Amino acid sequence: MADPGQLEALNLTEVLDWAQAALHRVDRASFDKFQEGHAVQYFYEPFLQAYDPELRKELGVWYTPTEIVQYMVARVDTVLQEELGIEDGLADPRVYVLDPCCGTGAYLVEVLRRIGERLKDKGGDALVANDLKRAAMERVFGFEILPAPFVVSHLQLGLLLQLLGAPLSEKKSERIRVYLTNALTGWDPPEGPKTHLLFPELEEERDAAEKVKRETPILVILGNPPYNSFAGVAVAEERELTTAYRTTKRAPPPQGQGLNDLYIRFFRMAERRIVERTAKGIVCFISNYSWLDGLSFTGMRERYLEAFDHIWIDCLNGDKYKTGKLTPDGKPDPSVFSTEMNPEGIQVGTAISLLVRKHTHKNAEAVAFRHFWGKTKRAELEEAAKNAEQRGHEDLLPVLEMGLPFIPSKSEATYFNWPSLQDLFPVSFPGVKTSRDDVVIDIDKERLVQRLSKYFDPNIGHEEMRRIAPGVMESTQRFKAAEVRDTLRKRGFLPEKIVRYCYRPFDVRWLYWEPETKLLDEKRSEYFPHVFNGNIWLSAGQRNRKEDFYQPQFTTLLADHHIVESNVAMFPAYLDEKTLASSLFSRKTQQKHVPNISDDAIHYLTAIKEKDSKPLFFHSLAILHAPLYRNENAGAVRQDWPRVPLPTAKSYLEKSSHLGELLAGLLDPETGVKGVTTGTIRKELKGLGSISRVGGGAINPNASELDLTAGWGHAGKGGVTMPGKGKLIEREYTGEERTAIKEGSAVLGLSLDDALSHLGSTTTDVYLKEIAFWRNIPINVWNYTIGGYEVIKKWLSYRERQLLHRSLTTEEARELTNIARRIAAILLLEPALNKNYQDVKQSPYAWSK
Repeated sequence: MADPGQLEALNLTEVLDWAQAALHRVDRASFDKFQEGHAVQYFYEPFLQAYDPELRKELGVWYTPTEIVQYMVARVDTVLQEELGIEDGLADPRVYVLDPCCGTGAYLVEVLRRIGERLKDKGGDALVANDLKRAAMERVFGFEILPAPFVVSHLQLGLLLQLLGAPLSEKKSERIRVYLTNALTGWDPPEGPKTHLLFPELEEERDAAEKVKRETPILVILGNPPYNSFAGVAVAEERELTTAYRTTKRAPPPQGQGLNDLYIRFFRMAERRIVERTAKGIVCFISNYSWLDGLSFTGMRERYLEAFDHIWIDCLNGDKYKTGKLTPDGKPDPSVFSTEMNPEGIQVGTAISLLVRKHTHKNAEAVAFRHFWGKTKRAELEEAAKNAEQRGHEDLLPVLEMGLPFIPSKSEATYFNWPSLQDLFPVSFPGVKTSRDDVVIDIDKERLVQRLSKYFDPNIGHEEMRRIAPGVMESTQRFKAAEVRDTLRKRGFLPEKIVRYCYRPFDVRWLYWEPETKLLDEKRSEYFPHVFNGNIWLSAGQRNRKEDFYQPQFTTLLADHHIVESNVAMFPAYLDEKTLASSLFSRKTQQKHVPNISDDAIHYLTAIKEKDSKPLFFHSLAILHAPLYRNENAGAVRQDWPRVPLPTAKSYLEKSSHLGELLAGLLDPETGVKGVTTGTIRKELKGLGSISRVGGGAINPNASELDLTAGWGHAGKGGVTMPGKGKLIEREYTGEERTAIKEGSAVLGLSLDDALSHLGSTTTDVYLKEIAFWRNIPINVWNYTIGGYEVIKKWLSYRERQLLHRSLTTEEARELTNIARRIAAILLLEPALNKNYQDVKQSPYAWSK
């Protein structure tokens, strides 16, 4: 484009005429309000969002707010002085700086500004601008893979030098050292001949960049690498970058796919450059913070403790998944990347990591850590940049058994001496994944049978079936809708495969368990045979998606993999022996069903003279539901399977098991519980959740008065049920309601204050519609979550009239009453669960695997 002779050949004349016409329409005077330092933000972020939003999202491209850039550069400058003994910091001619994903050049501009400030503080003269120009041309480098930000970075840095009075010379072909290149490749000489590119100019650019990679003694690497899950098609050199993080020496081995995230490659590239080549220096990145405690990154964290002398972590939080973008006290905690152009910011939490390697190296023993929370975190970073030496970090000692997390993780002192759930019950199964709920699942059995009859009917064409149930006729990579339906119609419907199904907490439905094809996305054929009468199950996760520990669900039924909010494993008390012949787990027995229990657990039961394995199962359920257990071990249970302290005597196990049995009955809506859902209802529960009519009087179910139309749910994208606001009135308890709670709780040994501390100090009336409501559902019962779901609100959302396509039955209306009573009984059981946990953990059995 710089050569006028090429314009016609490249068909650019008309395009440039359009650009000229557009520029003539710009009101240049209106740009006076923009500060020079913010010009790129106004241009680049909305430009790329409009120009190619999918590319922006795919590559994780986000404009880095000024406060973050200033803080990181200030911290690097300070650490150069304090830890590496370089008194002039970034201004020292020996300091070579690289931003490997420089975008529009924000970090490079700030580095040069910081250098300029230092030179002025030293009594700068008329040559300062020339010194900055030399720095920009000789020791401040940037790599960028996208052409648009590459061009803008040249523009930004060129304008900076021009404003300082040291412009680049076109005659001398002077340029800043920002290169259009892939920062993750080219650090090692190619084994074969060089690849030729389309234009010689691009080959020159690549060769110049690779000379920097191989010959420049880079001392500082900083920036904001792309940190979404997109990794692209990696060449061999790039693909092997994370190999070093895939094994461990002492820590638990990595699990999951987290190391495939693109930002991890940038960390490894930077580590190699500083640790293995320069042998000293600084890495400072802002990134996705999943690597701080994720199970995929145990090898990465172990390696960094060995490779670096000091590690600082500034956790900026703002995570949608772990914390719901809320502070610990429930206030808004937006992403630090929220800007005027992008108020939502990004979904994942972020952290600034600063890693230092000294020439005389000593392994890091601790991590310096601090949190930033809330709406003011950007302002706090700006203030911290002015006082970079006042860090306010606290030393954190990473725990080996927890995978060496670089974030505070709480656990009871003897937690890692207890057996894990897998140590006790070695066999578990992932839950069923349906993916086509609109055909294979229903609240009404009759409606499910009718729909399936149509699906299997050879006289109903595919297009008609698409109108009946669109989801089941949508093909995916793993599911060819028409082929599957043709196959199944030839074989026929299997009505005996319609089974009760634990779909969500306290929400049991009907499922058609199809044993062939991919009608069920994951049918879990190895799981299904073990669901038999008399068997019992509890759920557990190896790692929860959110900060909270998902206490186990209990069921006697086949369960969905989203029985909790994230994927779940189902642990049975017993296994069907017929299916275990080829299993890793097998024990000689004459029984039809064998206990799902390890040899070590049998050794424990023998030691305390207990012959039955079931008490151990219920004991585990009781311990893992104790709020005190969840609170004391909040950090540890996020990292791996929960661990369970064991009683030292049979009498204590029996006592704990009894609590677990009570809890199991309350958690299982298929089981009636005397005093809660059957028989004479306990005083403190009797007045909870009763179905009522506004103004009093009877409700007529036949007159649509049990229609759920208060707005608790609606159909979202793809037919997914989304929760709504509904109608809820929070109020004080009436005198009669307080008296009932007081008298009923006294039987449990609880005072009124104790009971209200668990149930909540206020209560609610929850509306079906304007004329009908469930009266007196205590606020903590309403807010009760299990598996990451708000139980009652979730149940209501699925039964909104427009989704259920009918009124609630009287049994369903009363089922919500029973759910409220069950939850209230669980809350009032918590003091006993806590005491049981305390008694057991004070002197647990000395487990030896």
